[in-house]
Amino acid sequence: MLAPAPAPQAAPAAANPADDDAIAIIGMAGRFPGAGDLERFWQVLRDGEETISFFTEEELVAAGVPAEQAARPDYVRARPVLDDVAMFDAEFFGYNPREARLLDPQQRLFLECCWEALESAGYGDGDRPRSVAVYGGANISTYIRKLYEDPETAASVNEYQVVISNDKDALTTNVSYRFNLSGPSLGVQTFCSTSLVATHLAARALLAGECDMALAGGVSVRVPDRVGHVFQEGGMESPDGHVRTFDAAARGSIFGDGSAVVLLKRLSRALADGDPVAAVIRGSAVNNDGSLKVGFTAPSVRGQAEVISRALTDAGVHPAEVSYVEAHGTATELGDPIEMSALGRAFAGAPAGNCRVGSVKTNLGHLDRAAGATGLIKTVLALQHRQLPPSLHYTTPNPEIDFENGPFRVNTELTPWESPAGRPRIAGINSLGMGGTNVHVVLQEAPPQRAGSPGRDVQVLTLSARSREALDAAGRELARHLRRNPRLPLADVAFTLQVGRQRFDERRALVVRGTEDALRALENGADDGYQRRERLRERPVGYHFPGAAAWYPGAAAGLYRTEEAFRTAVDGCREVLRPLLGTDVLELITGAAGGGGGGGGPRRGWRRRRCSPRSTRWPPCSPGGGCAPTRCAARG
Repeated sequence: MLAPAPAPQAAPAAANPADDDAIAIIGMAGRFPGAGDLERFWQVLRDGEETISFFTEEELVAAGVPAEQAARPDYVRARPVLDDVAMFDAEFFGYNPREARLLDPQQRLFLECCWEALESAGYGDGDRPRSVAVYGGANISTYIRKLYEDPETAASVNEYQVVISNDKDALTTNVSYRFNLSGPSLGVQTFCSTSLVATHLAARALLAGECDMALAGGVSVRVPDRVGHVFQEGGMESPDGHVRTFDAAARGSIFGDGSAVVLLKRLSRALADGDPVAAVIRGSAVNNDGSLKVGFTAPSVRGQAEVISRALTDAGVHPAEVSYVEAHGTATELGDPIEMSALGRAFAGAPAGNCRVGSVKTNLGHLDRAAGATGLIKTVLALQHRQLPPSLHYTTPNPEIDFENGPFRVNTELTPWESPAGRPRIAGINSLGMGGTNVHVVLQEAPPQRAGSPGRDVQVLTLSARSREALDAAGRELARHLRRNPRLPLADVAFTLQVGRQRFDERRALVVRGTEDALRALENGADDGYQRRERLRERPVGYHFPGAAAWYPGAAAGLYRTEEAFRTAVDGCREVLRPLLGTDVLELITGAAGGGGGGGGPRRGWRRRRCSPRSTRWPPCSPGGGCAPTRCAARG
């Protein structure tokens, strides 16, 4: 039972989240049971869905489970699984069909998630080497057994080929090689706490200056995937396929498949570079229980409490400032009380009922090596939406947990995440590994981002893909993103598309004025805009200058008003020319004294002449008569 919390102490003011020792999460990606992307993942969390799959005996037998085992009364016909786990765009990642066939699905998924995390942060251009580290871990490869079950495959490959495609040591180095990343690349293996330990190590590498950015996460996929398990009383797995964390009826979790990756960067650098900061890691800590426990697989109150306290100290955060904890949540009769007892010790001094607690495992099961990063991404999404998702299947508290007198309350319904007394929202993420490696991360909501510059009136949106169909899909996805984020500065979107994306053969460019114009062009399909197939990456730029007759006063007003580099250069030239000419040339350039002109066409004293519709030198005039000064150069 938890001891009553001591009298609350005054919480200190929150430290400045922009300190140079804070770490920004600038990109995220994941594959989860029932959720193939983060948008769907948030819907699952927000709506309190359970996405664990339940199978019929026929489905299990078809997947290879012996009929007599599938019919056993203690065989639990449930498991969290991913959709389309066998799908993989081998050519996109530089694999030939034979190499792709040998590649463990865990390696495939981790590659995809690392790519998406880089893309989501605007760092998808892999043409140049980048100082990006990779920290991650995978489950033991069960796919390798399937390879050797096929006589043709077993006879045609050597052990070296199989190892580099399936060994856990190749998980991160494979990403570094495929994406041209030059930072440290390390495999992390601590069982269930793997991906959050990887996040801790990645943050430390950033603080030590070993890399500019770092990918961190984990993946777990077992083959075959559509199978169940035999329930064992007192074991770690659920008797009915449901996960009842903190509940009196909790008797185990259920292990499944998933992948989760985050991209990290020092907060000061991320803010200076204008990166999309999703949340801030204020501090973290990792330790091991040692031998002071009943067995190798048993948890330890002392070890867990120590790592939580060290993480809070590292973050400079008082327990009273933390308003949510994403718990490991094993849903076992022993594990839940020990975890909550450890949290209670570390949070001594926090007011009763001050902090909500939940576990993503109640939604989608235990994702093994990806579990910690999955809880981290859940908490980041909750901070972004300022809502706490419900923890499922909680009706009666575990009698060994004293929620009544402690600082924690299980969050059982979608709840607004209020900012405590105007302070930033702060959360903790707990992850525990079999064998005793514990890790805790202190997370804070992102600081306010500086407003993006509106930029020039006209923007160029560039898209590229490996096929025409993929190019059209990219356009539709961009349109969806703009509709979901109508206030997103289009200049920022254009910049990211131009410098933060890798260029492929199928390319499309759209010249648009504002978001509505962009939506019209993107949703109109491939008939709008400039489109072609082009393999060249570094095409030289050519400049074409019109004849002298094209100039008129005010012609550069738009450039002077919207382009800072042009305006700076012109102002420098004005200062040089003023003593030489005895006048300011700004009126001639912008069409109005003081530079306020809008470029409305030729000024008084300039005569117009009508162009001949048959002229080969000048474009014909508009049917309405008179010249269109922005399109016609026929001026005397």
